[in-house]
Formats: sequence, C-alpha cells, structure tokens
Amino acid sequence: MTVLDDRTTAAMWPAAYPQGYAVVDVETTGLARDDRIVSAAVYRLDAQGNVEDHWYTLVNPERDPGPVWIHGLTSDVLEGAPLFPEIAAEFAARLDGRVLVAHNAMFDWQMIAREYARAESAAPVRQRLCTIALAKELSLPLPNHKLESLAAHFGVVQQRAHNALDDARVLAEAFRPSLHAAAERNVRLPLLECRPLTEWASTPTQPRIGQQSSYRAGSWRPSRKRPPCPYPNPGRYESDKPLKQGMRVAFSGDTSVDRELLEDRTVEAGLHVAGSVSRLTSLLVTNDPDSATSKTLKARSFGTPVVDEAAYTQLLRDVTPADG
Repeated sequence: MTVLDDRTTAAMWPAAYPQGYAVVDVETTGLARDDRIVSAAVYRLDAQGNVEDHWYTLVNPERDPGPVWIHGLTSDVLEGAPLFPEIAAEFAARLDGRVLVAHNAMFDWQMIAREYARAESAAPVRQRLCTIALAKELSLPLPNHKLESLAAHFGVVQQRAHNALDDARVLAEAFRPSLHAAAERNVRLPLLECRPLTEWASTPTQPRIGQQSSYRAGSWRPSRKRPPCPYPNPGRYESDKPLKQGMRVAFSGDTSVDRELLEDRTVEAGLHVAGSVSRLTSLLVTNDPDSATSKTLKARSFGTPVVDEAAYTQLLRDVTPADG
C-alpha cells in the first residue's frame, strides 16, 4: 500500500474530507452507562492528520476508580484531580469543529456525551470516526482490531497501554497513515453522527469493584443480521484460558453495557455472536445464570460454559488469534 507523501497531499486530497480531527482516548471507572471518566487525552490534528497539539487531564470521578489494574489510577491519585465540569470547557475547546477520532469511537463518544449531560452541557462534536471501522474499510491485514495490532501494523511503538495520553498518541500516529491511505484511494471515510444527550437522570452510585450496576428493564431488541464470522469455531471456552477467535458467544438477559455495543465488541474481536444456544456454542454470557430462560436452560443441558458480563468484558481484552 502506497501512502501519500507531503508533496502530493495538497493536489490529491479529497475535497470532501474533514478539515480537522480530535483524536481522543478516555479511561473510565467501567463500561456501564453510570460509569465515569477518570482521565482524558486529545491530540488535535489538521486536515492531513498532522499533529497540532495535545492535552491530557485526570478527572475525579467522585466514586470508586474501578479497574485500577487496567488504568493504574487509584483513589489517592484522583482525589486532587479536577471534577469533569471544571475541565469541560477546555475539553470542548479541543473538540470544537473537529471530527472525533477514537478506537471503538462509539464507547468514547457515549462516555463523553454522558459526562457533558451530567454537567448540563453538550460537547461541540457533530461527527465521529472509528479507527476500527476505517481499518476495515482499508482491508488492513490485522490479526484483530485491537489498538496494539493497528499500531504494530504502522510501526508505532506503544509505551503505556491504557494510559489515555499514550493511547491517544499511538492512535494519532496510526491514524495519519490510515487517513493518507484512504485519501490515496479516495475511500469514503466512515463518519457517523454524534448526537448529544439532551437530559440526564442522576442516580446514586456505590463503590462496586467487581459488582454489576443496575440493569435496565425493557432493554430487549431484535437481533441484527451480521456477516458470518470469518474464523472456524475452535470449540468451547475453557476456564482460565483466553477466548479464541471464532468462538460462538451467546447473550442472555439484561446487560449494564448497551447490548449492541457489547455485541459490536464481540464481533470486532473476531468472535461469533450466536442468537441461540446449541451444542456448538462456546460460551453463554449472562448476569443471571439461575434464571429459567431458554438460553440458560439449554446451556445447562449442553454443559455450555457460563460467565457474567464483568468477566466477559475482561476476557474480550485478550482474545487469541484463530489457528492457521
């Protein structure tokens, strides 16, 4: 793949492409709708993906910091950090008029939108671009869609994974050649609309490392038709081992993370979302394993492994490549 160089960008750059980008990464107390941001970083880029400046801040979430073993930010570190309303204006200035770029952009945008809604404001963002979606548009030969795989493809060295500033730097460095490759081929960028939240009902939160947040009633939705998983099914999940691409994963009951987002992450990891449980199902994810739903009953009869949502989201962070 040939990438445009600086001498040809001005003449060949697609006129419809955005005029600026804000590459964003946020670290959070968890993945649910009531979780909070604990750190945020923004790299501002010009139209061709060149870095203009960068910004980073800690944020006091006013609650338990969640998975410290992932982001490394303890309650003591965050105690003196500013509250989100205190950094909201500076954050907004970094985003204003730009396309928000993130790895799994739906998640970052939802967390940011909820923080602004709590602060009775809105982020000045109208469009977002997910670098996972862009990698798919470019058909990049990645073993999976983790940030580390995208970085390795472009020779970007990651120094501190799950540090917002370093993750944003890595993504900015990997986004520029992706953007240039798209421009060279005149690929339509996978831009999506960012809709700010217009209201927020505050609910009390309790420190809950390892616990589930309250589930939302009435969250059922019809399953979406998805393309077939490109990897063969390697069989059932085994406890204390990682998930492997191609495994068939079924979900039952309410989840604290939006179900579509959880399913999207499953597909992006190279796993198959199963609409039902059969003898071929590798794993059932449910927060109520003792319920009498058809999926949990079938899982018991087939001996299908069952894990809860919290355990599953941790397993999604380290899915091994398919054989061959």
